[in-house]
Amino acid sequence: MAATRTPELLIAGIAGAVLVYGAATTEGFLSPANFKAIFAGVGILGIVAVGMTFVTLSGSLFCLTLGTTLTVSSMGFLTWLQFGVVPAILLTLLLGAVIGLGQGILVGGLGANPIIVTIGFGALQLGVASKLTNSAAVYPPGDSNYAWLASTIAGLPVAVYVLVLLVLISAFWLAKSTLGQTILLVGENQSAARAAGLPVVKAITAAFVIAGGCAALGGVLLGATDGNATLLSGGDRYTYDAIAAVLVGGVAASGGRGTVQQTVLGALLIAVISDMLLLRGASGGVQLLVTGAVVIVVLVFFQLRGHRS
Repeated sequence: MAATRTPELLIAGIAGAVLVYGAATTEGFLSPANFKAIFAGVGILGIVAVGMTFVTLSGSLFCLTLGTTLTVSSMGFLTWLQFGVVPAILLTLLLGAVIGLGQGILVGGLGANPIIVTIGFGALQLGVASKLTNSAAVYPPGDSNYAWLASTIAGLPVAVYVLVLLVLISAFWLAKSTLGQTILLVGENQSAARAAGLPVVKAITAAFVIAGGCAALGGVLLGATDGNATLLSGGDRYTYDAIAAVLVGGVAASGGRGTVQQTVLGALLIAVISDMLLLRGASGGVQLLVTGAVVIVVLVFFQLRGHRS
């Protein structure tokens, strides 16, 4: 039990150290308004990171196109608002799932390299979206009633509550469903899973479909929040931050071990560090540098721990 709790304990220890240091050296760090800002910043990123967790747990490393799927989904959602909010949400989720399905079939069915496949799908999405929009920004119809998706409850955006609900459902499904357990077994040892007759292709494909759906869900909330979407909106940042959250959370990069809860803890830790640096006036480059250093330190720790166990 102690070994299984090590990732959470490590993250809690680092977070505690950051909180103590931030409180002692950074004005306004412990204010309620600042903590709300931290949680608000984790909402959409956490949703994308939950999807990334499924891909990593399946043993397929990472999906390098989730940020692009987020952006394209945001554009699709705003366009489809002409049919109503609910149809637009459903169509957007379907779009994300189909994008994930294509990648899952290639990775799981053909054994293609997940990095190459996801990079290719990223370029494909950008090309199609650029052609359909002429690389212009997308705006919703003037009579759209989607403001509730960008509203706040008790000072926190709807995205935070969606993330909490998504984590609860995902954690339960991974722990209790046959397919969820199969994803973990496939990630742990794909060869053994094939020898045991487990549905490897189905498990990997399901992981990518879930990841695409999560990115699309994030796209809905991002589009509603920004009120516009463009290919230049910086979706790639979500991809790399989601990977960082997965690794910092202690999810095994080789697959099979980890939880979505760990990923969200990792996302929170990164958000706390970034927030403290922002309050201290650090540049975006310094924030990236520190985030990268944290990812490497935690990754090295878990690698060394894995070799010793």
